[in-house]
Formats: sequence, C-alpha cells, structure tokens
Amino acid sequence: MKNVLNKAASWFAVVGGLLALMIAVVTIVNVTAFGLDKLARLFGENVPAIIGYEDFVSMIISSAALMFFPYCQARHGHVAVDVFIKMFPDWFARSVDVISGILMTALALFLGYMMVHGLIEVRSDNTLSAILGWQIWPFYLPGIASMFLWAAIAGTQIFEREADV
Repeated sequence: MKNVLNKAASWFAVVGGLLALMIAVVTIVNVTAFGLDKLARLFGENVPAIIGYEDFVSMIISSAALMFFPYCQARHGHVAVDVFIKMFPDWFARSVDVISGILMTALALFLGYMMVHGLIEVRSDNTLSAILGWQIWPFYLPGIASMFLWAAIAGTQIFEREADV
C-alpha cells in the first residue's frame, strides 16, 4: 500500500510540475508580448497579450500547487523542527511524530471535505471564469484528489511510527 501511495504522490508531483511549467511558459510568452507591444507602439502598431492569461494561471495554479502536498508528506518534507526535537528522548520525538501525523491527516481530510463542498457549490452555481468563460468546477478535482491522497499518506505514516513507539 505504501508503495502505491508513494508512486501516486510522485505522479501527482510530476503532473503538478508540468502544470507549473505550463504557467511559466505562458507567462514568458505573455511578458514577451508586452515587451513587443512597447516596441510596436513606437511604429504605431500593437502586439496583443494572451487573452485570458489571468484566468488560465489562477485556475491551473489552484490545481498545480495542491498536487505537491502528497509528495511532500511522503518524503516527510513538511515543516519539522528536528534540531529542537533532538534535545528530547526518542520516545518524545516519536510521540510528536504520531500526534503531528494525526493532525496532518485530519487537516488534509478537512480540506478535502471542504473542497468537495466548494466543488458542489461552484458546479450548482454554474460558475465560469471571468474572461475565458471556462467552467471552474473541473479545476477542483485535482485538488480534491491531492487532499485525500495526502490524508492517506499521512494516515499510513501514523501506523508506521506507532510500530516504533
């Protein structure tokens, strides 16, 4: 089970990275268009920027950013205070790991639950992006899947650590 979750987390991170790369490329093209427009105005012409750039970036980043959370959890890449914890006995450090794992699982489940409710509301309202007119609800799906994958990974880590206590 652990290997399946870790592989899924890795794939989510790869997809999140590709989405972030798409944002970077679109941003580079848009900034270049702004620069070319400044030059073209000297000659009485214009170069348009990408229409709907803000819509595209805001919807893609909402998916991409959350897709890294499961990978961070799988690699224990979330904030840890190792220097402080090393001053205490091993049993205390393991207890902190278990408690933080329980809290992280609860947080991820809560966020996933709230995102499901957000998706239902946005879909029932038929909310569209301001410029492109895209449906917003599909962009909730990667985030929801990421939250529940994050919870699953954090939950399995609790039981791995309990065996050590």
